Amino acid sequence: MAASVEPRQLSRFLPPADGAGRPSAVLVLFGEGADGPELLLMERSSSLRSHAGQPSFPGGAIDPEDGDPEGEGRLRAALREAEEETGLDPSGVQIFATLPALYIPVSGFVVTPVLGWWRRPTPVAPMDPAETARVFTVPVSELTDPDNRAMAVHPSGYTGPAFSVGPALVWGFTAGVIDRLLHYSGWERPWDRERRVPIDRSA
Repeated sequence: MAASVEPRQLSRFLPPADGAGRPSAVLVLFGEGADGPELLLMERSSSLRSHAGQPSFPGGAIDPEDGDPEGEGRLRAALREAEEETGLDPSGVQIFATLPALYIPVSGFVVTPVLGWWRRPTPVAPMDPAETARVFTVPVSELTDPDNRAMAVHPSGYTGPAFSVGPALVWGFTAGVIDRLLHYSGWERPWDRERRVPIDRSA
């Protein structure tokens, strides 16, 4: 799936043609949990200026020491940021694919989702409370449960997929990537796309 998917199949927000935007990468890490496959997520600190309190994938900007932002640098950045944010051991992660780079207009990041399998899980927790409020895993079965799915509506006019998982509402870029992964992997179950969940103006 990852090798053949086109950027427009994942998002309507594509990298600017003029090359603008800061290259970054996120780690989309699956592992085997007690209830089957699960996905690693983190919740951003409520004190951050951008995306405060939002669940997200671990990740961040590609630094010069990571290397080529069009090549291996994306993998190194995703693993480095995940280690810095969650404390996971990168040696226990097997990278198996990257998805096309997408754009986040509100922050100006050009983001490459890096897909990984957690073949040797290690304990995870927030490494810096100023950046990360919590780290958690979500069973894929909860993400595919139609009762946990809706469309998020933000006062800005944004509308997109959302997932209600425990106390968290996953929406925005992260939810959009999860939605497409479930669809193209064949895990998606029919759900009510007319169900709406309002997003607080401050989010």
